[in-house]
Amino acid sequence: MTRIRWGVLSTAGIGMRKVIPAMQKSRLGTVTAIASRSLKRAQAAARKLNIPLAFASYEALLESPDVDAIYIPLPNSLHVHWSRQALEAGKHVLCEKPIALSARDTEPLLFAAAEHPDLVVAEAFMYRHHPQWVRTRELVQQGVIGTIRAVHAAFAYCNKDPRNIRNKLETGGGALLDIGCYGVSVARYLFGTEPRRVSATMQRDAAFGTDILASALLDFGSGTCSVTCATQLHRYQRVEILGDRGNITIDVPFNAPPDASVSIRVEHATGVEALRFEPVDQYSLQADAFALAIRKNIAMPTPLEDAMSNMRVIDGLFQSASRRSWVAVSAGA
Repeated sequence: MTRIRWGVLSTAGIGMRKVIPAMQKSRLGTVTAIASRSLKRAQAAARKLNIPLAFASYEALLESPDVDAIYIPLPNSLHVHWSRQALEAGKHVLCEKPIALSARDTEPLLFAAAEHPDLVVAEAFMYRHHPQWVRTRELVQQGVIGTIRAVHAAFAYCNKDPRNIRNKLETGGGALLDIGCYGVSVARYLFGTEPRRVSATMQRDAAFGTDILASALLDFGSGTCSVTCATQLHRYQRVEILGDRGNITIDVPFNAPPDASVSIRVEHATGVEALRFEPVDQYSLQADAFALAIRKNIAMPTPLEDAMSNMRVIDGLFQSASRRSWVAVSAGA
């Protein structure tokens, strides 16, 4: 199989530290280009990560014939614009989560994708590619823990730096968009449907204006999911899945390390077992899945339609926190 040639828009930290090295280790892809608004920064990043091409503008990279697919780790507020630009340039797009600031903001990207049906567009929820999550969903679908009735998802870190993009309201900072989106995604992934209604409460930083603590409840009819996310608490993450005949606990659900094994705890009618998974880089797996989606027309776990559905739930949570009431979630068109 021909290796997918990746181009990266920006020298953002997540790309430099995690995603680009993982793409370079993937079986089916290689990183050929990186762009920054500063040629000096782009060249420095290219040297550091052994990337052949460096560009002084995103537009120049998009025009390069040496790039097949674009990875976008830009601020949330720029995701839709540059995803559309990449599509117009004939490139496949893997965009960091969340795909946009709202479902309405996502609509222009949906229209652009419809005009380019031969191009793959996906949201970069890397956790869905990790074997622990593939196996967890299999166990749920096989009824090993019975019918799931409740999911608890928590994700927190502490970042009080006013210069950090996660603390800038105007570019889409805040707990819910940055990490609460994982909990929403997990709930939809496990229940296999969309919540009927949602409720949320939020606390905002007096200086930043961003939500620093959000607690949410998603009502799926057959069960519920509670989501807690925070940007000024001690680092923590965990997912618990409760069924009527057992439960599953995932201690490192989102940032599974590429160099250490992880395990999930499964309790069911016949006892308790720990399922261990050898070290893998979920970002490498994501890159290979994307390459296969391009070459073999295999669906990604987070296509654009899934990204839009996730944004509708997040919209509902922001509305609920503002109104202090339950909000029905629109099913969309």
